[in-house]
Amino acid sequence: MLVTFLAGGILGAAPALADGPSFDCGKARLSAEKAICADPQLSAIDLLISKAFKDFEPAFGGDKRMIARGLIADRNACGGDTACIVSALNNALQTYGNAQSWVQDYNIALIGKKALETAARNPAGTDQPLPLGIGQCASTHIETLTTRLGDDPLETAGPEAGSAATFTNGGTAVSYDREPGLAASKVGEPVEMCLISIPRDCPKDDERGRVYYSLGIVAKGSWALPDSQHMCGGA
Repeated sequence: MLVTFLAGGILGAAPALADGPSFDCGKARLSAEKAICADPQLSAIDLLISKAFKDFEPAFGGDKRMIARGLIADRNACGGDTACIVSALNNALQTYGNAQSWVQDYNIALIGKKALETAARNPAGTDQPLPLGIGQCASTHIETLTTRLGDDPLETAGPEAGSAATFTNGGTAVSYDREPGLAASKVGEPVEMCLISIPRDCPKDDERGRVYYSLGIVAKGSWALPDSQHMCGGA
């Protein structure tokens, strides 16, 4: 209920939107393209991405157009799933260095609603495999809750120690801060995890930094955290 209410509040408070998308909707053939054309906010985000791409320079010497093709493939793999599409579009904006706070809010609102819906379809809370595609959600349980370095229980640690969690589906979450959603949770509780970001501008074979939105089913706390202490290309 909390996330559904949040979604309604954010969608109602979205800023005035520019024209978009960046392509001719009269020629849209893919489900993702049609969904973008049908949603003014997705259309505006798509136009922002097109503009940001012009000034984008890969951070690790990668091929600019190959990175773009990967991001477009992420989007197209969503089909008509709006929560998935906005995650893919937000990921593209972040990759191109033009992150927008309202886009992030829209992303979290829609993926939070999808997490609730996915959990409702699995009332037994049966563990599911870790999501591999942007916009995919899966049920799991908290296996450990510790400080960022994993040396102390999160429950008794100070705020400067950060936060970390592992999940029974093999997922992880790490923060340099004391994450309120994790701090309010307990080992063994069910969680819904949704993959919202896959880094595409990375050194070869460095896949660190996937970001998962997670919703604790018991305390209803939520968090959006990467799966490692450093993003790809970091220390």
